Parts: sequence; structure tokens; C-alpha cells
Amino acid sequence: MDAHAKERGPSAERPEQLERRSDQAPAREQNRKTGAGAHDAGDKAPPSLRDRLREHWMAVSVAAILFLTALIGGTAYWLEVRNYESTDDAFIAARSFSVAPKVGGYVTAVPVTDNQHVNAGDLLARIDDRDYKNALDQSQAQVAVAQANIDNIQAQIDSQREQINQAKAQLDQAQAQLQFAQQEENRALDLVKKGAGTVQREQQTRSDLQSQQANTARAKAGLIAAELGIKTLQAQLESARANLQQAQAQLDQAKLNLQYTEVKAAQSGRVVRLTGAVGTFATAGQSLMMFVPDDVWIVANYKETQLRDMRPGQPVEFTIDAYPNRKLTGHVDSVQPGSGTAFSLLPAENATGNYVKVVQRVPVKIVVDQWPSDVAIGPGMSVVPWTKVR
Repeated sequence: MDAHAKERGPSAERPEQLERRSDQAPAREQNRKTGAGAHDAGDKAPPSLRDRLREHWMAVSVAAILFLTALIGGTAYWLEVRNYESTDDAFIAARSFSVAPKVGGYVTAVPVTDNQHVNAGDLLARIDDRDYKNALDQSQAQVAVAQANIDNIQAQIDSQREQINQAKAQLDQAQAQLQFAQQEENRALDLVKKGAGTVQREQQTRSDLQSQQANTARAKAGLIAAELGIKTLQAQLESARANLQQAQAQLDQAKLNLQYTEVKAAQSGRVVRLTGAVGTFATAGQSLMMFVPDDVWIVANYKETQLRDMRPGQPVEFTIDAYPNRKLTGHVDSVQPGSGTAFSLLPAENATGNYVKVVQRVPVKIVVDQWPSDVAIGPGMSVVPWTKVR
């Protein structure tokens, strides 16, 4: 059958076969063109990475320089920062206190105002001092009375001493007369025994002797009474001196109370929260204002893991949040021997309940070398310290 078809030639093909071939001819032509285009594109190689770097050599150089700069700068920064310990839990501290009068009375003057800086000894407030001046006058009068009483008793003692001297002289006189009377009695008695004297004479001398004995006894009693009298006066003198000391103490207290009517600054600092006003009645101990001394420092609450190399005397650089563009210096003064919670009102009790380990913070006192004088610095302001520990 195939041979027969060949013998018939192309004209012998069926009409549908001819139509199929005519439809496939444009498709083969399109495929031939497409294949030829792909072959041409494959002949041209894409540009390499080196060619691209050569084409953009300036941008590549700048990027490389920036990368090396960042790498070197970052390494240097890390090598420097690793020698410092920092914390944001730090603030300025001071021993601020309340200013109150020690005596009560009406406030007559308040020569200061809010946030004013004062020096040590400056007047902060004045209390009405009229009552205290009267008390001072009374105390002075009591001292004068006590002193006059002492002088009076001292004069009595001096007079009593003269009386003692007089009593001693009288006793000496009586003893001399007694001795003479004793001798007269002995002579009269001897004459009577010899028969040369009379009995009447002997009796007279005996009477004189007894009289002188009585006088001597009386003189001795007078001397003893005078000596006892001066002892009594000396006891009264001691009592009067004690009264004088008591009156002097009251006088000193009255002087102090009068001084206390002027409330003065004990040290230099600033007046804050002023509540006292002229005309108000202030009782002893009532707060009139708060006072912030010039002596302020920094308390930095470092983590306990940051204290390994921290020692007193190490330099500190810090900035104040209120003035971030100012860098100030100081040094570590001391490290508190214990965490902050250990000295709180209600310290942690780790022996009760479940325990969760938390890194504790330890207060570190930092003393500033020189505070700026043109800005306001006060307790509670936040700072960021950097302590060089290595």
C-alpha cells in the first residue's frame, strides 16, 4: 500500500493532510526564529561582579571606608566603655531638714522668700520677744536677790567670827583669873595649916576660886556657841549660793529663750517650702520652712554585680538630666555596707514563702568636685554617673 501511495505522488495525498501541513508551516517558522534569537542572546555573557565594582569604584570605596571607620570606632568605644560602670538609678541627695522655732509666739518678721539662698547666721524668722524680755528681767532680779542674800549671810559670818575671837579672849581672861584664884587658894590654905593665916582668908580665896571656875565655864560655853553659830551661817551661805546658781540658771535660760526668738540659719543653703508668715502663731517645734544645705552629693544605686571593682576614690563622670549638655566630675566617697532593702522600713524576709533571686541594688555615695553655680541643683534630681573602675 505504501508503494502504491509513492507511485501516486503528492497529488495523491488526501485533502485533509494538505490542510494540516499548511497550518503547521507558520508554527515551524516561528519556532525557527525564536530558537535563532535565543542562540544569539546566549552568545553575549552577563557582566561579572568585578566589572560592576570597577564601574562603581567610588561608591564602593566610600562604603568600605565607612565600614572600617565604624568597626574601628565601635571597637575603641567598647574597649573604653568596658572600664566604666553606669546606672540610671541615681539622684542628688542632701540632708534637708525642717526649720522650726524653739519657743512659741507670734511671728513678727520673715525676711526670706521661697528658694532664696542664705548664709550661715542669716535671720530666717523672728518671734515676738516681749514676753521673753520680761522673763529675762525677772531672772535678773532673782539673781540680784540671791546675791544680796549671800552678801548678807557673809556679813553675818564675818560678825560671828569676831564674836568667836571675843569669846576666845574672854575664855583666856577667865582661865588666867582662874589660875590666879587657884594660887591664892593654895597659899591661904597653906597659911592656915601653919597657923599664920586666918580661916576667913582661906574661905574668901576659896570663894574667889569657885567664882573664877564658873566664869571660865561660861567663857567656854560662849566660845562653843559662837563656833556653832558660824557653822549655821555657813550652812545658810551654801543654801544661798545654791539659790544663786538656780537663779543664774534661770537667767541663762531666759537669755537663751530671748535668743531663740530669732530663728537663724545654722549653715548656708536654700529656703524651700516656706509656710511661715507674719502674724501667725507658731508653737515650739512647728515647721516654718524647709532648708536644703549647700552640701549635696549623689547617691547611685548600682547593681550588686557592678561592685566587684568599685572602690572609694575612683573618678566619676556624670550628667544631670535637667542639664544634659553639662558633664561634671566627682569621685566615689563610700559604698554602703548592705543593700537598700536591708535598711528599709520593711526589709525583705527571704526565709518565708517562695524565693525568687533578684539582683539587689547598693547605694554608692559620690562626692562632686565642683557644682555649677549658675543653675539650680537640689535633692531628688536624676543623674547618670559613669564610674571608672578599671
